[in-house]
Amino acid sequence: MVRFISKNAKDTYNIGEKLGKLLFPGSIVCLTGDLGTGKTAFTQGIGKGLGVTEHVVSPTYTIINEYTSGRIPLYHFDVYRLGSSDEMYELGCDEYFYGDGATVLEWADSVEDVIPEERLWITINKLEEPDQREIIMEASGLIYEKLLKEMEKSENIGH
Repeated sequence: MVRFISKNAKDTYNIGEKLGKLLFPGSIVCLTGDLGTGKTAFTQGIGKGLGVTEHVVSPTYTIINEYTSGRIPLYHFDVYRLGSSDEMYELGCDEYFYGDGATVLEWADSVEDVIPEERLWITINKLEEPDQREIIMEASGLIYEKLLKEMEKSENIGH
């Protein structure tokens, strides 16, 4: 487990950017946290780290946004509005999970049963100061453990 403290939205973005630079084809990043904790800002940072040139926005109503301008595609899911995990299969989630890009799932806890065992699980919590966030990253699988070791080396992005 790796823990960062973000002092503001820019820090959250920067932590996401650092992670984006480390992602690989088939990466799965699961995001959880209350409404307004910065999941989309974090994902925007991931997009920047992947080299995505399009503006990354929350796919709240479309469920999935695909960005293909980076070094690998970014598949951004917002599953908040899904009624069940079965709907993930209807969306073809396996093609994304085992595809050539990085998949980021906002509200991942609502579809945890369909997400592969090997993944990076990130929880973003609000802290007492209005703009501060605690970002907790937990790895499942050797490749994600190695990724977290690289994240731990990061300087100037939280504590």
